[in-house]
Amino acid sequence: MKDGFLLPFLFLVLTIISFFLNILGLMSLIPLYFTLPLLFVSIYLTIYSFTHRRVYRGMR
Repeated sequence: MKDGFLLPFLFLVLTIISFFLNILGLMSLIPLYFTLPLLFVSIYLTIYSFTHRRVYRGMR
């Protein structure tokens, strides 16, 4: 398996889970001060992991 292939999809699953937790937070079942930062961090890590592996790192 290629190095760094599994991590973006793991973050994608984390984003989906945190989205559903945020829905529960909007229904006042879980505090929003816990779910909103979790959703932000998971979206940030997902976007970063999908875009960072296509960066040109120069000739080695």
